Amino acid sequence: MSNKGFDIELDSMARIYVSVSVVIMTLAALSGALGAWMDSEMLHTLHPYIFFAGFGNLAILILNRYLIAAIYPELRIDTGKQMRYIYGVIAGLVMITISVVMQWPLLKAFVGLFLMIMVVYPIKDIFSTLSVAKIWKEVSVRYYIFDVIFLLNANLGLFALGLKEAFPSSGLIPFFVTQSAYFLGSSFPLSISVMGFLYTYAWRRSPKKEIIRMLFSIWSYIFVGGVLVFLVAILMGHYPGMMVISHILLFGVMALLGGFAVYMNTFFRKNFHHPALAFLLTGLAMLLATSAYGIFNIYFYDKLPFGSVPPIRASKMWIYHSHTHAALMGWITFSFTGIIYIVLPAIVRTGSLEMLRSGDPMMRLLDETAMHKAFRQLAVMLSSSLCVLLGFYLESTMLLTIGGFIFAGSVWFLRINLKQAFGRKK
Repeated sequence: MSNKGFDIELDSMARIYVSVSVVIMTLAALSGALGAWMDSEMLHTLHPYIFFAGFGNLAILILNRYLIAAIYPELRIDTGKQMRYIYGVIAGLVMITISVVMQWPLLKAFVGLFLMIMVVYPIKDIFSTLSVAKIWKEVSVRYYIFDVIFLLNANLGLFALGLKEAFPSSGLIPFFVTQSAYFLGSSFPLSISVMGFLYTYAWRRSPKKEIIRMLFSIWSYIFVGGVLVFLVAILMGHYPGMMVISHILLFGVMALLGGFAVYMNTFFRKNFHHPALAFLLTGLAMLLATSAYGIFNIYFYDKLPFGSVPPIRASKMWIYHSHTHAALMGWITFSFTGIIYIVLPAIVRTGSLEMLRSGDPMMRLLDETAMHKAFRQLAVMLSSSLCVLLGFYLESTMLLTIGGFIFAGSVWFLRINLKQAFGRKK
């Protein structure tokens, strides 16, 4: 394992990644809560940028690489390069914050270009090491590869958005390049990554693994292809197309949620109550809510061109905000919290990817105290996120503020709980 300028062991690198990611998620939640409290348009605008530019890029650049390398060992982990990714993303976060606060769109475009260049390196590394046939052989790797490609496209969107805001009358950037389009595009790689993880570590070892492999292979085409076609339908303003595709995706999510609930119930009866599975199931429930809000968005579609404002009736904007937050603080945050509760202990236990590769990362890797605290963390996160969604419906600043602050604290607890758990093991 190459460290090139950094003497960092893999388990230490994984801890650093989790700590930085938790800080970023917490800052995003705090910014949203403060934005509601102070009625600050700047903070309302800033907090999704912090989440997607920071957490989104690190999740694919680092965590996603662990998951791929666990399947194909030839994709070696360079912890020195990963440390430089962290420094690069932090620098990008500082710049994107300055660009939003000072309203410097060219700096935003530079951040997009900077992040694009960073993402090019893992893409080049993957395709120079693995053949397309080998990538396509493993269902989960298909999901993980699309993650990186979609992240490159999302950062391209940030670059184009900065240019469009800097030169609004040039006409060079397409009309559909907006903040909403950038946030939507940034959520795709994270969603696809979770799908790959669910297959790899939940169902792959099932007695019916061949059937499940076939179903997840089909779902990869439906989910990845569906979100792409859905995006085109949105940009074209094609109402029937949006309705058909959104319902197909909704039924797929319902089947996934039901199947995972059955799997989790079986696991709990035969093994133990694993908090990570509860987080992942809650994430899928939030994805169902995201899909339902999305369909309501289409139902109240106001025939406006996809531009600077969401094409939905002004009186129904609570649906639009509920849709985005059910995805951001619900589906994505809950799911990745569950993933971290599995991946980090597995790496720390062996100091390598061995447990993810050939061991059983679903075994009892945390003590009872840490697991009980994780379940309490889940309860607080779920309650506070529901408080935020209710706040949008009731247009209550108080609920949005309280829910946002509590949610930020519950996300921060992930770092505290894992640090205490590893400290007790020593």
